Amino acid sequence: MSPTLLRIFPYFTLTVAVLLHGINLLNSLPPDYLVFGHLLFVLGMITYALQRKNLTTWILVSIVMGVIVGRDYPGIALSLQPLSQGFIRLVKTIVGPILFATLVYGIAGHSDLKQVGRMAWKSLLYFYTATTIALFIGLAAINISQAGVGIDASKIPHHDLPATSSLKEADQRALESIPEENHWIFKTTSFFRDVFPENIIKSIYDNQVLQIVVFAVIFGIGLAQLPERKKRPMVDFVDSLAETMFKYTHIIMYFAPIGVGAAMAYTVGHMGIDILKYLFMLLLTLYCALIAFLLLVLLPIALYMKVPIKQFIQAIKEPVSIAFATTSSDAALPVVMQNMEKFGVPRKIVSFVVPTGYSFNLDGTTLYLSLASIFVAQAAGMDLSFGQQLLICLTLMITSKGVAAIPRASLIILIATADQFGLPVFIIAAILGIDELMDMGRTSVNVIGNCLASVVIAKWEGEFDQQAALNFEEE
Repeated sequence: MSPTLLRIFPYFTLTVAVLLHGINLLNSLPPDYLVFGHLLFVLGMITYALQRKNLTTWILVSIVMGVIVGRDYPGIALSLQPLSQGFIRLVKTIVGPILFATLVYGIAGHSDLKQVGRMAWKSLLYFYTATTIALFIGLAAINISQAGVGIDASKIPHHDLPATSSLKEADQRALESIPEENHWIFKTTSFFRDVFPENIIKSIYDNQVLQIVVFAVIFGIGLAQLPERKKRPMVDFVDSLAETMFKYTHIIMYFAPIGVGAAMAYTVGHMGIDILKYLFMLLLTLYCALIAFLLLVLLPIALYMKVPIKQFIQAIKEPVSIAFATTSSDAALPVVMQNMEKFGVPRKIVSFVVPTGYSFNLDGTTLYLSLASIFVAQAAGMDLSFGQQLLICLTLMITSKGVAAIPRASLIILIATADQFGLPVFIIAAILGIDELMDMGRTSVNVIGNCLASVVIAKWEGEFDQQAALNFEEE
């Protein structure tokens, strides 16, 4: 087939499929006609993906293929579930090592923050304020839209649902001897007891995220207090481990089209085509929440700090486009640092604030995680109290740090959080189908937030070059 025909073929198959569905609306066609149109469309999409040779394209194509297989061949679709489960297993193997390595390196590797002084605490104060607001916006958005409410929970496999009580048997027995009005005290103290690891290897095996975080933080603080000669080998080790896990993630993401396609096929085959409207509602909720965060939080900050908005948009346009297309903040990092320096932020501030922000200032990711975790609970029919939702958000605030450089890294944290709080992983498998589309938006907001953070800290330090910012378009 000639190159011209190869380029035209995908559009031809799309046209045929649309025409068949249009005719079917006017005059019902035999089911085989629509199935033929779908198979032809799948062939066209595969041809298109082969031409693009791009992982993002393959993931998007696999989503549509999964919907078609789930609709037309539900028996085959249900048989594909092990492929999506295998992909989730691979993702789970990342959680322990990557949390440990990034947190330890973030503490011990940057122990020179004491010399940076004011810039360090100002940056961290700004980061945690921004991400906390993002968490609550995500929480508010999903509670307003109720995107997960209405999914037929009876069709969710019961073995994937959590037990009715999250308390251990020993704790249940202990509660019997405690007055009922004091139960909340015991439950609160038992929560704090359970965040401390008994055995770090067991914590990693059981995916106990908070226990891994506590161990990593204490380990990192202890490491930071060692003399440089003794500290350096371990810091280099955890840095190397983190980089290795990043590469590991990139490798297993090549399996993502298969895992995502199988997840979407199983979801549609098992729960029907109606599940798509809930996933679309989730996607719409996320983008509305991200836009609200930009307009209600980042824009007022920029205006208050007298940042020239038009020039700032010009400066972030290229890195945000890269982040949106690649779903990786890391890919946009060189352009971010270059453009922010041209925009008037001194190099010493850019080189500190932006890399630190990549670990601690994940506005889009934290917003998504709070939103998606409550969606999972809603879809499973779990009625979480505000306190429970708040506890999930506080956990996410800690565990979401350090993995912004990886495409779809938030999936890792979401699965870990689901395990921690007994949320059904099956629903996350359904979210896999649109995770690529959501990752584009949240990664872009991460980049915008870090660009603005560098400007804010430079302004706060009195070292921002306002004239360079005003002249940015001329460069």
